Amino acid sequence: MKEKQAKYDAIIIGAGHNGLVTAGYLARQGRKVAVFEKRDVVGGCAVTESPWEGYKVSSLAYVNSLFHPQIIKDLKLKDHGFEMIPRVPSSFTPFPDGRHLLLGPDKQFNIKQISKFSKKDAEAYPHYEAMLDEIAQVIEPVLLMTPPNPGKLAFGEMFQYGKFLWKNKPNLKKNYSTLTRLMAGSAIDMLDEWFESEELKVTLATDAVIGVNAGPASPGTAYVLFHHVMGECNGVRGVWGYMKGGMGALSNSIASSCKAMGVDIFTSSGIAKINVKDGRAQGVVTEAGDDYECGVLATGADCNITFTKLMDKNDLPDDFLQDVKRINYDSASVKINLALAELPNFKACPGTEISPWHHGTIHISPNMQYVIDAYADSVAGRPSRSPIIEATLPSALDPSVAPEGKHLMNCFVQYGPFGLRDGLSWDDEKGKFLNRVIEILGEYAPNLPGSVLHSQIITPVDMENEYNLTGGNLFHGRMSLDQMFHMRPVPGYANYKTPLKNMYICGSSAHPGGGVMGTPGWNAARMILDEHRN
Repeated sequence: MKEKQAKYDAIIIGAGHNGLVTAGYLARQGRKVAVFEKRDVVGGCAVTESPWEGYKVSSLAYVNSLFHPQIIKDLKLKDHGFEMIPRVPSSFTPFPDGRHLLLGPDKQFNIKQISKFSKKDAEAYPHYEAMLDEIAQVIEPVLLMTPPNPGKLAFGEMFQYGKFLWKNKPNLKKNYSTLTRLMAGSAIDMLDEWFESEELKVTLATDAVIGVNAGPASPGTAYVLFHHVMGECNGVRGVWGYMKGGMGALSNSIASSCKAMGVDIFTSSGIAKINVKDGRAQGVVTEAGDDYECGVLATGADCNITFTKLMDKNDLPDDFLQDVKRINYDSASVKINLALAELPNFKACPGTEISPWHHGTIHISPNMQYVIDAYADSVAGRPSRSPIIEATLPSALDPSVAPEGKHLMNCFVQYGPFGLRDGLSWDDEKGKFLNRVIEILGEYAPNLPGSVLHSQIITPVDMENEYNLTGGNLFHGRMSLDQMFHMRPVPGYANYKTPLKNMYICGSSAHPGGGVMGTPGWNAARMILDEHRN
């Protein structure tokens, strides 16, 4: 580790993937940058840890598709260990009656699979994908654009968006109503419009609720569904992949690139206070009491931590703080990681040898009512009695993450609300919830419960306490229409700026929001470089 310096051109709070991206782009332009991370490992939510000897566990985030390819190119991440392994097929849904549905990038394969449940849906599915692709052509460029301030439109913003709207006029004219429903509507409404089979709809619907505390009928879940179908893996659109060595390999590749450009990265160095004078951020004080000055400060921590925990309220406008306190961090996601002695032997697809159905995400949610009931438990303030499970087996494609002959299963589970009611406590409930998830998995793969060698459960409370995520919210705030685009993180500050003249937001709190994209960090870096050219 390099010796700490007293002053930097820029200091980044948090070594999550977005903060590291910002650091990389600033260093690329010759800035002297330091990154301070509270935990003893870089990565934030995109991290690989080893709770058991020989296993490389993606503790929270576990698959990748959304991370922008231009960042990979600009920061030369492939020279620093960035390697993705595509998952084909990408989705496996076993059903209690012994049938199953596999989906992937092969269009003819998908049609054949869906035909088992509905000929009509098989015919509609390619048109559904084409519709999503057309919408993506409109939305994906917006992810890299600074949102305008409707209350104070600048000429540059009007020109930028006018040019964008003119270029996309034919697509927008054709898909305007669909785009509106996608942004504000529910997953159920959208899926019901396209399909009739429960099996296909429930497979797609899980992507609309994973990571959020909302049901498939909740407004805004159509966009969350769409959010998960964007991206690519090794240039193949719509494919999700595993990072070789676990998700931490993504963050480590950015950190390695940053270090090669002279960035100082300090772990186990949480920030205790942001120093402010005359409306400018002067620097930071670490939890160890060390004081560092900077010309520019960017925060990858969420807004609640940054503006209510690390700053004096007198240094910020009252209306800004009021809006920050309105941000909804509601969450109900639980992460469960399992070390297995052998692969699951699914009743729908028997066998413990590595097979196509072990490659992708395993959806455990037999029908839409099951999803609705699971969400109803969350609304009632209790862990779902029959939760939705999205499980993956990265060791089926990447043997480096588990000892030889053993396997690793990552489970993203809904719903486990942050705030339990009726006297319930996660200290008491987490063991019960873990056992319930393993029991449900055993209903589909009877050998699984007996093959569990080690287990780990990370509740929303753990995510707040251990990973510094307010409310356990992985996205740094709800991904609903009222907290997106020009409203993210708060009205008037969607341009990555803050009320302080030299302080910026570079994490998932900013547009375009959560997910392992890197675009908030990239966008923030462009804004910083544009405003601080010297």
